[in-house]
Amino acid sequence: MGRSSTALRRTTGVGQLSLVEHALCPLDARRSLVENSVYRSEYSYYSPTAGKTTAKAHVFCPLGLSAADELYLWGLLALTLLTPEPEPQLFASPYWCLRQLGIINRETKRGGRQYQQFAEAIKRLSAVSYINDGFYDPLRGEHRRVSFHFFSYSLPTDLDSCRSWRISWDPVFFEFVKAAAGHFRFDLALYRELDTASRRLFLFLSKVFARRTHLKAIRLEHLAVNVLGFSSTLATREMKLKVNRCLAKLIDMAVLSDAEITRTSPGNFFIRLNRGPYYESAERRAHTCDARPEDSPLHDTLLTIGFSDTAAARLQRKYSHRLLAEWADITLAARERFGSEFFRKSPMAYFVDSVSKAAEGNRTAPDWWMELQKVESQTHELSLEGRELFTRLQAELFGAAPAEEQAVAQVPAKGMARAGSLFVTR
Repeated sequence: MGRSSTALRRTTGVGQLSLVEHALCPLDARRSLVENSVYRSEYSYYSPTAGKTTAKAHVFCPLGLSAADELYLWGLLALTLLTPEPEPQLFASPYWCLRQLGIINRETKRGGRQYQQFAEAIKRLSAVSYINDGFYDPLRGEHRRVSFHFFSYSLPTDLDSCRSWRISWDPVFFEFVKAAAGHFRFDLALYRELDTASRRLFLFLSKVFARRTHLKAIRLEHLAVNVLGFSSTLATREMKLKVNRCLAKLIDMAVLSDAEITRTSPGNFFIRLNRGPYYESAERRAHTCDARPEDSPLHDTLLTIGFSDTAAARLQRKYSHRLLAEWADITLAARERFGSEFFRKSPMAYFVDSVSKAAEGNRTAPDWWMELQKVESQTHELSLEGRELFTRLQAELFGAAPAEEQAVAQVPAKGMARAGSLFVTR
């Protein structure tokens, strides 16, 4: 018997169609985790007016970025899009997120290694700035010049806290993802089983094979360097070996039926790929089901306060998600900060009374909680050097004024660069 639709949905990730065309950082962690670095990649698309065109992307990583962080990016997007009308805010406990993503189970203790890795990945992802001069806009049906971050966050300073973590998606990025033509879903359980290079290839193929059964020819160097993130300095022989390992793994998992690397001329290799039976399975297509209150991260938070499943579901049907999320955080923060004596009756009674009055416009969030929010709000203000670097990257892709052109730093054609190398010495 196959998995239930709810079980399947919990192992579904969401990929953004333009982002999976290229790597976001090098695969080598020794290069990708360098702070204040820039990764450059490119891919081709067809323009109705200009024909075949190359899109150039820059990924500015002030805190570095790991290829393993992409699991959390695609997973958090999927969790945000669980509801029928998703908002660009996700309020959820780390326990709920990691359990939904299959990284921990109900028996895993709180505050372990997985929680620390999750928090560190969120910190790195939140600092990323992305620039692309040919990003596909699904709402307008055209390629456009774009610049955005992924998200901002606000977390309790104590990772053992029961309070929800807040993820606020960048409005430009979330607009692209939310559109039906701007994202695709994939099996997160299969994705987790793969190494980071094979994960990127799996997402790229999931996009390609959604529209066709085979890919006639793709250059080996483009796939290895731009799509998967291997170093451009690798010898062709090494690229073939590394790409072949990824292909073999996806053939074993039936994502590919076969693959072939052929040489067309000295130094030029192309790869032919055929879609595997994985994409034909009924389970692969059954991605959605009706949303239930118990599938919401808010449900888990209400249970933490002390409500039963039935009461938590009833509250979610009666009040807005944003209102419940705010007062749930206030209630849990009060319990952790002031203890049980803060509540006249119980945390549940305080919560229900506050939510009902707030819904009528007769109660606002307490001052102490507003101050706590300010302290916990994580911002990533760039240094003067960082702001100048980001301006130069935008100028390179989007054009600079004549007086500025001499000052725009030369970035390597592909791959990684240290921020310091992008500045002109005066």
